[in-house]
Amino acid sequence: MGTSVFLLSGLIFFVAVVFSMLGQGGGTLYTPIQVLFGIDFHRAATTSLFLIMVTSFSAMLVFRKAHKIDWAVALVLETVTTVGGFTGGLMSDRFTGHSLIWVFSGVIAFAACFMIHDFKPSRRSSSDKKRWFYWHRSFRNYCYVVNLLLALPVSFAAGMISGLVGVGGGILKVPLMVLLLGIPMDIAVGSSAFMVGLTAAGGFAGHVASGHWDWKTSMILAGVVFAGSQIGARLSLSLDKKRMKKLFGWFLLAVATLMVVRNLPPGTYGQTLQLIHETWIWWGQRN
Repeated sequence: MGTSVFLLSGLIFFVAVVFSMLGQGGGTLYTPIQVLFGIDFHRAATTSLFLIMVTSFSAMLVFRKAHKIDWAVALVLETVTTVGGFTGGLMSDRFTGHSLIWVFSGVIAFAACFMIHDFKPSRRSSSDKKRWFYWHRSFRNYCYVVNLLLALPVSFAAGMISGLVGVGGGILKVPLMVLLLGIPMDIAVGSSAFMVGLTAAGGFAGHVASGHWDWKTSMILAGVVFAGSQIGARLSLSLDKKRMKKLFGWFLLAVATLMVVRNLPPGTYGQTLQLIHETWIWWGQRN
């Protein structure tokens, strides 16, 4: 048992370092790592949300000092995202662990595609942005416009999915803020580092109300997560995020594939692995 806890703590520490570099809470790996160690998905998701709160607070201290957090945008979006997170956490009891793994795998795959490919946000002329729901922001050396009619419902949906499967939402928020809202990447990363903690708090409250929290495991892992996210956030200020995004995008895609394969009925393992192998060969021939 001691060896398992030591190994689990080491993996969680590594995840905290890596994902705090990208302004994300790490829930995309906190949850599956615990599941792979035999922890029930509902309890793993709840512990994951608690750890994301710790990661967020730790990384936020660094990004705040570097002036990378647009506090106004972050707080407005989190008003609805936290409600969505609480709703998702509260609804989690209505879904089986297997069904949540399918949802979780889809979230990871979406994030992986964003990280691997260089998507560009759509640009509108300034004349198209005079209506009341366009929020013009001037922050640091950036000027950008946030469409509130798009941002608020999307934020609620991201929060609900995040609370449901035990992620802080950074894996969804960063791509959504960059692609749909036009927020610069480094500001999206810094703001997300703060926002994921609030989203996770909403989802965590919903899960606790459903009786899923294993507080002993959470407290054991909280210390290593705080230390790891401090290191990761500091490294983030000087590393090449573009290259790092691609690398971890492929890694997340592998994690999503692993989760899907493990969630399939035993008789379909061979067929699925053969399909993955053939798809990989096809992709290699095209590129």
